[in-house]
Order: sequence, then structure tokens, then C-alpha cells
Amino acid sequence: MESYRGARTALIVGAGMAGLTAATALARRGWQVEIAEIGAAGATSGWGLCLTGPSLRALDELGLADLCLAAGYGMSVITHVDVDGGLADEVRLPRLIGAERPAMAGMARPALYRTLREQADRCGVVVHHGLTVAAVNQEGEQVRVRMSDGTLRRVALLVGADGIRSSVRGLLGLETSVAYHGQMVWRALVPRPPWATGVHQFAGKVNTAGLVPLSDSQAYVFLTENGVAQSVLPDVELIPRLRKLLSAFPGRVAEIRSLAAGAESVARRPVLTAFLDRAWNRGNGVVIGDAAHAPAPQMASGTALAIEDGAVLAQELDCHRSIGAGLGAFVSRRAQRCRTLVETSVAIADLEQAQRHHEAYPLVEACHRQMAEPV
Repeated sequence: MESYRGARTALIVGAGMAGLTAATALARRGWQVEIAEIGAAGATSGWGLCLTGPSLRALDELGLADLCLAAGYGMSVITHVDVDGGLADEVRLPRLIGAERPAMAGMARPALYRTLREQADRCGVVVHHGLTVAAVNQEGEQVRVRMSDGTLRRVALLVGADGIRSSVRGLLGLETSVAYHGQMVWRALVPRPPWATGVHQFAGKVNTAGLVPLSDSQAYVFLTENGVAQSVLPDVELIPRLRKLLSAFPGRVAEIRSLAAGAESVARRPVLTAFLDRAWNRGNGVVIGDAAHAPAPQMASGTALAIEDGAVLAQELDCHRSIGAGLGAFVSRRAQRCRTLVETSVAIADLEQAQRHHEAYPLVEACHRQMAEPV
């Protein structure tokens, strides 16, 4: 990987949703972009996610929304079911990319990764796997970066898109804490039941469960286990324990439980959040996505914020004369929006654990309406 010099060279750390979107958006504006990704080529974490309206809007600007809708499952309604199996609430989401297209989409994570990666490749972005950043120094108008293989880079812009445990954040001297919220989230890939045409969430007496369609044939089951210590279970225990946790729910969850029993594998992850209270940038380095603001999954909008970040970063850098001014404008434009999402997701997590589900439903709808406002 050669060291690029000049005013429009960028090194992005992390080839996730934020990193790939930022790379494409910058490359479309004439930047020469490289990505350093510590993981192996094609490796993705998790099975599915929701592309809410804001993410579809940002993807539409990059010409990718219809590709994602074709590869995923379009939806417009979140259905909340109470502890007795009855309808508690419906959230009809705003359609941000036109009345003829859905409000959001469920999509397999590998499919979204392929879509974003192929677009980045078409724009001339170079992705290097098995590589990350070891040291960072600001040198005048450039950032001097020592890579994990010992080589050096000098670029005009460094972007940390390397997740909630971001190493770039620490190297830039931007510290924040990562909070655990007493919840472990389970997910299992299953066949989509015919009745699952939107997101379904089921309130339980202890935990919360749900189903998100990903395509005509697939969906993922999720279960939020409340009031537990952060822990790791042996793989052999995951499917039996998930089935046991789902057995406490009435109604359609019985069908979900049988589907989960046939899942090839199950994931169990802690609910963690983080938010950078102060600047997200130092010199010509900046962090985006979960490295700057990681919400709890209750709003299904972490991907939306990450994708928006990539698009907005390129916009602000394009309309300011200096990189420093562009980064400052980017953070100013994003900070309150992202804070609102993170804080709302934590409030919903707290209400779930207190079994105050009916107080959570209005928060979900109000936050989705707020996120629908222009970025």
C-alpha cells in the first residue's frame, strides 16, 4: 500500500457499514481512499439487521437503496404484542424514499456488506485485509500513520470506523466509556413464517422476543434476556437455552421457538452502548459509526446512524475549504441527532427491564419520527 500525498487522500480503518459508506461517498467526490480492515476478506459479524428509513435515504443518495430492497425484505410496520399475546401497538414508519417504496428493510448482513463493498470497489476504493493502525501523529496538514505491519502512511484524512472498541479513538486521544446494560441479546437465523411481513416484537413477563424478516425465505429471531450478568456460554448450550427462554411466551412465539430449534447456530451478545460527549475529531482524524456513538439495539438504528455518518462526512468535507473545518461541521451536524438515538435506546432498554412496555412504545414511535427529519 503506497503512501499518498495531497489534499484529498483518506485512510479509513474498518470495512463495516460506516467505513464502506464513507469510502464510497468520499471516492465519488474525488478522494483517493484506502481502507485498512483487520478482519479477513468476506468476514461479517451477525446475520441480519434493519435498514430503517434514514439509512435507506442515505443509501438512495448513493444509488444503492433499490439494490438493498431487492436483496432484503421491505417493511413499513412494527407490531408490538403484549404479554398475553394480544396486539398492544403498531408503529407505522414514515416512507422517506417515496410512497411506492417501503419504510425500511430487513437485510442479511453479508448481503449488505457485499452491496457496499461492490460499490466501493467500483469507485476505486482499495481495501486491505489483516491490517490496522498502530500509531497516529498529526504532521502539519497530514496525518502520519504507522500500520500494524510496520509500514508508514501520510494522508490528509484518517477515519476511524472500527466499532465500539475502536483503537483509532484511543490513538486520537478521544476516550469514552463502554456501558453494559444488563441485557444479553440472542439471534438465530430461521425460515420466515408467512405471517411475518413486518417486524414483530413480543413482550414477556421477564424478557422480550421478536422476529425480523430478511428476505422472502429468511428471518431472524431475537430475544433480549433481561437482568443478567455479561457472560459467555459454551456453543453447545446456546440453542437449548434459547428454546427454554422462548418457551415462556404465548401465541406465535411457539412457532418461533420451533424454528429456532432447527437453527444451525445461535449468537448471544451483550447490549453495550457508548457515546463521545466531546469532540469526535482531533487534527485531521475523526471517528464515526459505533466508534463515536453506539446505541442499544432497541431502536434498530445503529446501522442507520453509521451509514448516515459516511454520507454526511463526505458532504461536509466537500463544502469546506479545510479538512478541520469540515470535520468540525460534521460533528456539529451529527452530535445531537446521535445522542438522541443513543439515549432513547437506553431508556427503552431500561423500560423493558422494568416491564413497562407500554411506556416504551411511544418512545419508539417518537424517536423514529425524529430520525425521519432531514439529517
